[in-house]
Amino acid sequence: MQQHAEYGDQYIDGAWRPSLDDAGSIEVLNPATEQVLATVPAGGPADVDAAVAAARRAARGWATTARADRLALLTRLRDKIAAAQEEITATVVAELGAPVGFAAAVHAGAPLTVATSYLTLLAEHPFEERIGNSVVLAEPAGVVAAITPWNYPLHQIVAKVVPALAAGCPVVLKPAEDTPLVARLFARLVHEAGFPAGTFNLVTGTGAMAGAALAAHPGVDVVSFTGSTAVGRQVAEAAGRGLKRVALELGGKSANVVLPGADLTRAVNVNIANVFANSGQTCSAWTRLLVHQDQYEEAVTTAAKAAAKYAPGDPTDPQTRIGPLVNAKQLARVRGYVEGALAAGARLVVGGAEPVPGLPTGFYVHPTVLADVTGDMAIAREEVFGPVLVVLPYRDEDHAAELANDTEYGLAGGVWAADTDTAAAFARRLDTGQVDLNGGRFNPLAPFGGYKSSGLGRELGRHGLEEFLQYKSLQY
Repeated sequence: MQQHAEYGDQYIDGAWRPSLDDAGSIEVLNPATEQVLATVPAGGPADVDAAVAAARRAARGWATTARADRLALLTRLRDKIAAAQEEITATVVAELGAPVGFAAAVHAGAPLTVATSYLTLLAEHPFEERIGNSVVLAEPAGVVAAITPWNYPLHQIVAKVVPALAAGCPVVLKPAEDTPLVARLFARLVHEAGFPAGTFNLVTGTGAMAGAALAAHPGVDVVSFTGSTAVGRQVAEAAGRGLKRVALELGGKSANVVLPGADLTRAVNVNIANVFANSGQTCSAWTRLLVHQDQYEEAVTTAAKAAAKYAPGDPTDPQTRIGPLVNAKQLARVRGYVEGALAAGARLVVGGAEPVPGLPTGFYVHPTVLADVTGDMAIAREEVFGPVLVVLPYRDEDHAAELANDTEYGLAGGVWAADTDTAAAFARRLDTGQVDLNGGRFNPLAPFGGYKSSGLGRELGRHGLEEFLQYKSLQY
């Protein structure tokens, strides 16, 4: 990746073309050094119009492309993602500040896994099914607007763009303004794979300009958005006026419930790793640890010991486990939540809101554990999006379920018990989209999405593919 690069182009209709908008440029900062990495165009309505027009011109041809031909192109794209793993890692380390080991394993590795999963799904999916005297056809839903966040920038791009293309839908991608460089890298790989002009388009810009124009555009049929719940509501409102299909993957305030009889030490250590990964910038993070009141202080002590292993540092150092937050606004947000919790009576177990010693440059925050938090505190109810864990006691299982569900969100969660049957029985009581039982692993074929204010629709696996399909019945 070229340092201090100045980009003035967007990827539209199969080529890099000068931006049509005169809204200036966006500076992309390295959050560890606070130095400018590059500038990209602040695209707006003109670029969005051009990209959507290109997608609409490509729509009919791409929709009728044979499954084998789409599969061949997506296989080439997958192979190019595999070959670019080192470049992807370096790019995400630079623009997001993710530690290099985590960036390689998750930010570069997960998109490769997801892309591979969709090759199998595309090869096997029944796009035609006979039901009684009808043949039901699964057809492309049309032009897709993919609006992606900065916290897992390539994973979210792949989780939207690859199934949309597999379904036969052309795409216009608007990536987050903090992390547009890995999106440009992805566009280059799409181009090198040889996709037809207009099937994939990239417009960089702010959410207020390019994102809003794209969500409301009359030429868009499907809007797939990942980001905050507040912005998700705005996207849904804009898309709803055009009766567009909307998929929203939004915020979370997930609970990790440790039932009596579970391995408490393992549960707490995994919870710390879960919350501190990616500097806490994960919508599905288990930010609330719920333990029985008889084990409360033991859990707090264990959390403190586990948190001590996470010292913020240079993300390019392979030994670093936690890097900076993405920008100054996010740093102020996280510190503000911690300060507010302490002022409201929470107990600081480890971390805090003070500047991190030895790191005067960069958007670093202390990994933090808070105890004596009550359910009415903002820190227990609102999404912090930083490496902050709160520990809450419960009286019995009914109280644990009540606490876990006492949130507007419902994206993820964890349950730990003496056996998986007990964990599964409790998980059925949780109002959330996915629950890991005794540390169950991520499954790229399982649907990912939330209940309540955590969103609409699902990503990943068959369910993610079906977000981009519509159905036609032929009666005989």
